[in-house]
Amino acid sequence: MAEVIDKTRLKFERIKPKVGARILNSKEEILSGDLSGEIRDLLEEVGVLVFPKIDFTDEEQVKFTNSVGGNAEEVRGEQVFKISLDKNVNKEAVEYLKGSLFWHVDGTMNRIPIRGSVLSSKVLPTWGGNTEFANCYTAYEDLPQETKDKIDDLRVVHSMWNSQLYHCPEPTLAQLEDWMNKGEDGTGERELPLVYKHASGRKSLILGNTAERVVDMSSQESAKLLHGLREHATSEPYHYAHEWNLGDAVMWDNTGTLHRAMAYDPDCGRLLHRTIIKGESWG
Repeated sequence: MAEVIDKTRLKFERIKPKVGARILNSKEEILSGDLSGEIRDLLEEVGVLVFPKIDFTDEEQVKFTNSVGGNAEEVRGEQVFKISLDKNVNKEAVEYLKGSLFWHVDGTMNRIPIRGSVLSSKVLPTWGGNTEFANCYTAYEDLPQETKDKIDDLRVVHSMWNSQLYHCPEPTLAQLEDWMNKGEDGTGERELPLVYKHASGRKSLILGNTAERVVDMSSQESAKLLHGLREHATSEPYHYAHEWNLGDAVMWDNTGTLHRAMAYDPDCGRLLHRTIIKGESWG
């Protein structure tokens, strides 16, 4: 049994030394707002927070999201976005959501980053469907200094179309053009720092399936660097796979954590409700 830590009023247990914690406070304590500052601090420290079987309603999830980071940002006009491969639930996003089966950071096409996200389990899959996380704060901090010096100022082009090639490697021209027109500016790509510098001074890696190429680097060297860093960041010390129970909520630091869904039956009705916290700047 993991050691339970009582930090002032926030009660939690660490999942692994380098990633994750389970929050043990009651729903009432969490929704009171009194623990919001400690929750934010702990989130940056461990990357992922699990709220076992907390059973948030949509209204409660929005309230909690607002309390830990300001106003919950709307996605497609809704504060609560339904994550499902069921076309009857989310027809427009099904093809896009297939990319969630591969390591990624949400919102890399956005002008303003997504600071954090909260997922609540509403319908369990018949099999599979765990969500994996990787703490890119601690993964960066454990890199050799020589590597940090090499990568700290590098820029990476992220593209929507690159992420879709993971699950649809032979698209039609029409599909490719559609992906290339996505994003806030209609180009389907954005240049971001490889090493994200947080306001606190900590640094993390921005990687994943949208990371197309490193600026001013050959395609071969770029691929080796990006894939090597992803392999490091998603290795055992920094990796946590959450097996969902109905009513669980999981919150993660989106600019400091990679995540992906593990394979599951696309027709099983698996449903998660997501709220997001808007960030400030990619830098």
